[in-house]
Amino acid sequence: MSREFNVILRKEPDGGYSVHYVELPGAISQGETEEEALANIREVILLVLEEVERRALCPPENCRKEVVVI
Repeated sequence: MSREFNVILRKEPDGGYSVHYVELPGAISQGETEEEALANIREVILLVLEEVERRALCPPENCRKEVVVI
């Protein structure tokens, strides 16, 4: 399954590119070339979405491990 995301790619004055996906807080990356920046943001988006899914499936209040000391 393939998804499309509109990202903002910006050429930085000091060189390289920054890129972010505004609809996912924390989905920010960079690269020396446009291609590298876009590849990096793809990886970031996937990691953020995996974390969102993990938290949805197991919210902290349900996933806390109890420690029993005997």
